[in-house]
This record gives sequence, structure tokens and C-alpha cells, in this order.
Amino acid sequence: MKLVPLGDRVVLKQLEAETTTKSGIVLPGHEKEKPQQAEVIAVGPGGMVDGKEVKMEVKVGDQVIYSKYSGTEVKFDDDEKYVIVKQSDILAIIE
Repeated sequence: MKLVPLGDRVVLKQLEAETTTKSGIVLPGHEKEKPQQAEVIAVGPGGMVDGKEVKMEVKVGDQVIYSKYSGTEVKFDDDEKYVIVKQSDILAIIE
């Protein structure tokens, strides 16, 4: 089985949170914030969404930054965690 997003939805897999800062300070578990960086796993077809033409600008394999409180978390395929967001919730592509 695989996740296939509809419309302008994108399936993201969160990147692992850093456990140390750039200066070498180790962050305890409760101090780590959920990362806002993710890898694109699947992209919907776009098309007409709410009466507007939507062109998908991200592709599978892109690393992106998305809005902090956006999307829906789902567990799928051996308890792997994914986030499904609208393309408009993606703020930037990391190049």
C-alpha cells in the first residue's frame, strides 16, 4: 500500500530533529521542537481546487519547510509517521 494524495495535497516525511546545536550543546528530549523540515514523499495531481487552477510546484524528493501548525499527521506502513499538507502550507523548497 502507498499514500496517494488528492488535489493539491502533499505527503511529507519529517526530517529527524537535531539533538545537538551547531556549537555542540546536547539538547534534552523535552527541549527539542518538532522539525518543520520534511522530504516530499508523494504529490497530488493539482488541477481544479475550489474553482481555481492549481499547478503543483513541488516534486517527490524535494526537501521543504512547511508551516508549523499545518497538516494532518498519520501513521502508515509499519507505524511510519507522515504529514499531509496543502501545497499552500509549504513555505520554501530547500536547494
